[in-house]
Amino acid sequence: MLKFPSIAVLAAAEASPGGLGSTLTLIVPLVLMFALMYFLLIRPQKKKEKKLREQIEAMVVGDNVVTIGGLVGQIVNIKDDEVTISTSVAKTLVTFKKSAINTIQKPISE
Repeated sequence: MLKFPSIAVLAAAEASPGGLGSTLTLIVPLVLMFALMYFLLIRPQKKKEKKLREQIEAMVVGDNVVTIGGLVGQIVNIKDDEVTISTSVAKTLVTFKKSAINTIQKPISE
């Protein structure tokens, strides 16, 4: 059947399991990829979320905020999980959930 038996022997030798060495060569790159992804993507995002959560808990009336929708205003009232901000010159009052706040800027005190 086979005209080149030496090629069949080489193919069988390459296909045979290599034991622990071949298993490690498969697992180690995967572990390194997940570790790299954790340190480059997941960890910085969690630090940013923690910092924003701390800022939201520390905000007071008079702070300037930017919502996730892009509205900019000054805090005029804070309730449990809601914040009322004053936007524009017409002093329009808009109420948002605290989770909708993207950025908090403390007023510059002179």
